[in-house]
Amino acid sequence: MRRLRAELGITQEDFATDSGFDRGYISGVERGVRNPSALVLARIAGALQVDPADLLDSAKAAAFARASRRQ
Repeated sequence: MRRLRAELGITQEDFATDSGFDRGYISGVERGVRNPSALVLARIAGALQVDPADLLDSAKAAAFARASRRQ
């Protein structure tokens, strides 16, 4: 989710407003300390305008994490 949000250039605050969730909740999901339900993932995917499966793509997430560490 963080990768997709960053690619769109959306701040956590703006994304929280757009998706209808609290910024703290969004932060927790991005950090892996919150476990959103399938319905929540669908809402998040809708706000990002992607398929919910894109939120679960571990290969893309790992590549983003590696690239973020290099910066």
